[in-house]
Amino acid sequence: MSLPDFGFYVLCATAVVLLAAQAVIHPTEFVQVCIFGLTQGSIYALVALGYTMVYGIIELINFAHGDVFTLGAYVGSAILGFFAISEGEFTTVNLIALLLVFPAVMLIMGGINVAIERVAYRPLRNAPRLAPLITAIGMSFFLEGVMFLWHGPATVHFPDILPKTATTIAGVFFGFKDVFVVVVAAILVALLAIFINRTKLGKAMRATAQDRDAAQLMGIDINRTIAATFFIGALLAGAGGMIWGLYYNTVYYQLGFRSGLIAFTAAVFGGIGNIPGAALGGLIIGLIAAFSDSYIGSKWTQVVVFGILIGVLVFRPTGLLGMRVPEK
Repeated sequence: MSLPDFGFYVLCATAVVLLAAQAVIHPTEFVQVCIFGLTQGSIYALVALGYTMVYGIIELINFAHGDVFTLGAYVGSAILGFFAISEGEFTTVNLIALLLVFPAVMLIMGGINVAIERVAYRPLRNAPRLAPLITAIGMSFFLEGVMFLWHGPATVHFPDILPKTATTIAGVFFGFKDVFVVVVAAILVALLAIFINRTKLGKAMRATAQDRDAAQLMGIDINRTIAATFFIGALLAGAGGMIWGLYYNTVYYQLGFRSGLIAFTAAVFGGIGNIPGAALGGLIIGLIAAFSDSYIGSKWTQVVVFGILIGVLVFRPTGLLGMRVPEK
């Protein structure tokens, strides 16, 4: 075992021991923190999957992806405004609105992301890697500017249409919103796994990620496959934006910058380019952020999360599950 790997495992073991002590001393509080961590980790996982899918296909860190996630929340809030919804309660109208708006937002964001790929990234596909990276940053600022012009710098209220039903088990509070977020995220991740592993397009995506030139020689339409990757990544980001809005009921135009960086950290932590790793990394980062908020202090959370990013890049750059690389 190399020295960096040894240091990585020592840090992980220390963190586990400290958390285990908290679990023994304050078990109810510990479980409550875990529930919140899994909830926000589920959202980070959805966003992280978009980062890792795009990187796995074209080795591009799409910094605009976090803003696609935020724009999804803005679009969802705007469309929900056309329904006669009742906030604070769950009515038939609320259910119909949710069932219609949720997939609509996902499809809208998928279309927007495909357009972004076509206009901003495809012309630079064979350019030096720095060019598309700068373009991605520019696209991020562009989307933030659109949202700023749309609603200004103020926080936007997202309609509260989910039921406030909750129960308490052994002193631990379980809200409907918590269950909703985790279940919907789990379903979406499972559907993505089935799509990637069982469908023809999913196999084409894996082949393109493995060796683009060989895939093209085998008759795979590279442009179509890459566009599909951006579309699917945006579907998950749009779903993540809707879930964020439904859970927190607030959204602001720079949300994608912070959440996007945390989701990128999750993707790197799990293994950039590795889909199961991104999902696992999102859950773990969500838990770490929740533990930091509760046991260290919320003002230190970003320091902890991005410190983990630095630590992973230094001690274990392939992430927890290892980065998938082409087989030569």
